[in-house]
Amino acid sequence: MTELEAIFKRHAVRNYKDKRIEQDTIDKIKAKIDELNEKGDLHLQFIEDAGNTFNRLLNKAMGLGSAPSVIACVGKKADDLDQRIGYFGEQLVLYAQTLGLNTCWAGTFNKKNLGAAVGDDEKVVIAIAIGYGEHQGNERKSKTADQVSEVAGERPEWFDNGVEMALLAPTAMNQQKFLIRLTEDGKVEFINKGGFYSEVDLGIVKYHFEVGAGRLE
Repeated sequence: MTELEAIFKRHAVRNYKDKRIEQDTIDKIKAKIDELNEKGDLHLQFIEDAGNTFNRLLNKAMGLGSAPSVIACVGKKADDLDQRIGYFGEQLVLYAQTLGLNTCWAGTFNKKNLGAAVGDDEKVVIAIAIGYGEHQGNERKSKTADQVSEVAGERPEWFDNGVEMALLAPTAMNQQKFLIRLTEDGKVEFINKGGFYSEVDLGIVKYHFEVGAGRLE
């Protein structure tokens, strides 16, 4: 499965099988995390036993309490930390999908029970539930390309391809509160329109757009 195929196939999964992730798959995930941590100057961590990370009533009602493992999204405090978490964390989410795993970005979780290593100059931004889903998730309603993008002049194909993939990006509460603007000089601008975890969302959207537009180096 390619990364592009993973974008189409991946949906948020909140109910997981009572099945642990195999060690060879864990090793692949950890190797990918090491790569992304270096690229993004982050401290993403795979925690094999999610334990009571998702023990809050809302998590249990959603089914996240069944997630066997969790990825702690940690990094040094900085103005752009949330966006980097979204940008590089989504790469990990898509990689997990290619390995046959399912995931869910989770803003509600018990930080005290997460079990992550967090330095004095770091903070936990968000968590990602990971494991083998009871199902593959469901498609969700989406805004249109015109609702989330603006172009000064004609719309090039690469831009529309990027917007198409951006519309498949997971966002908190499916809010899709972002705008992608193509300026007259060909510059792409990503605008945060507010909302819960909107900076994390914007990082995810940026990565999806780049994959779709074919602009990754």
